[in-house]
Amino acid sequence: MSSQSVKTKKQDAEKHSIITSKSMSSRQTKMAVQHPSVNRMAYKRRVKACGNPLERMPPEIILRILSYLDAGSVFCISFVNKLFHELSNNKSMWYRFYIREHAKKKKANHEDHMIRDLGLVGVQERPKGYWKNAFFREIAGLNVNKWRKKLQRIDPYSGLPRHTEEVLRSLCITWEITVTDGRGRRSTFEQSHASFSSTAVVVFWGAVSWPSFNQLTSLELRGVSRVPLHCPAPYRPGWKSVMSKIKLQGEHSELCVADKIVKMLYVGQGVTLGLWQDQCGIAFVIVNLHNHKLVERSLHASISPCAATGVSALFDDVDPEYGLHGYTAYIELHNTARVVMSDRFSQLFCRRDQISDGYLPLEVISENNRSLNTHLVGDVSLPWRTEALHGTIKDCCMINLTLWDEAKQPFWCVSAPVVMTKANEDTVSYDYDGERFSILYQDSEGRVEMRLKQMEYKEQYFLVNLMIYIPVAKVNKHFGRDY
Repeated sequence: MSSQSVKTKKQDAEKHSIITSKSMSSRQTKMAVQHPSVNRMAYKRRVKACGNPLERMPPEIILRILSYLDAGSVFCISFVNKLFHELSNNKSMWYRFYIREHAKKKKANHEDHMIRDLGLVGVQERPKGYWKNAFFREIAGLNVNKWRKKLQRIDPYSGLPRHTEEVLRSLCITWEITVTDGRGRRSTFEQSHASFSSTAVVVFWGAVSWPSFNQLTSLELRGVSRVPLHCPAPYRPGWKSVMSKIKLQGEHSELCVADKIVKMLYVGQGVTLGLWQDQCGIAFVIVNLHNHKLVERSLHASISPCAATGVSALFDDVDPEYGLHGYTAYIELHNTARVVMSDRFSQLFCRRDQISDGYLPLEVISENNRSLNTHLVGDVSLPWRTEALHGTIKDCCMINLTLWDEAKQPFWCVSAPVVMTKANEDTVSYDYDGERFSILYQDSEGRVEMRLKQMEYKEQYFLVNLMIYIPVAKVNKHFGRDY
């Protein structure tokens, strides 16, 4: 047989094999399309046989690859599997992240130089997660000395730190609510938005998926500080601080205000629930947070709102009336859009013979002295908004009150919703024409009574009387007296 014929037969055999393989491949593809489960099983067998080449690499090689990534990418990789979780928490790698961030801010101190001198041994001797947490705190700006210096700058008018909003934003502090039902199931909701003023922060939750109010037993408010890493928000690390815990199924003072859609329910500690009129569902939640020590309370669970009212004053055995005079009050009425009224009143006092019913009265504005009367800008109303609806509740607003003692220490801080109601004719002055209204707020720390007059021809409200009542027991404890 000639070489040419042998070559021809080989070419025919190759063509036949190619045609056969193509037909086989087409039949397999057709079967895979007709039977997708067969295709998935074959794919799983191939993956199991081959494995992940990256996982088969030595840990040193994987660490070398991870060292080229940024901190956010390394943190996200820790959620892949156990191997990557272990490798992405390498102490040396997070120490390098920490040193780089520290060097950017030029804040290297004696401890850092000492650790550098120790070398790898000194780094590895630190507890697990130490350098990662140190890096998170550094990048989050949780330098106590830095933001406390900013908070020491006091606004001379309100008497509160003037840079509270700036510090809260720089520390990426937000707030979240966790509700628990009777079966112990917990649901957490992040804030929708927040409104800042010179004296308080009003935080809103407008989610539409709230559990039924009748099924809820408790509510927790937490301050959340997120680390500004370049990673998806659900995976972003941070710190949480429980600021308040409230039992929901009990006696609460329902605010006597509503519109056609929602009604208001104040459950205490600055937390107000908006409930749907035709059902027991929650429409929205509004939380008032007074600015006094708000940054500390949002970062540290050990600081409670009650503990944030200041340090007890020293006993003064020289002044027999110590604790009865020298008070200063700053009061603000506002809604979610604007400030309705704000004013500062100093040299408030009470005589010993004026103490009655366990309260020490401080007369801020008197009906007999019309020169101190102040007016409200605009109407008293509270706009609300959910993800689907919005509206306005009339005759309702927020009150922010800060009362200082003679030593300029915050004595009583209030931030809560209040309602304006029609007053009895015999409880106000008749020097003004038109309708008369009153605003009342009361808790275990004190009571505020306000009386207003509406000028019909100007459609304007005047504050004609303002009284602050402080429990005598609170005064005695704070000043070391026995009134």
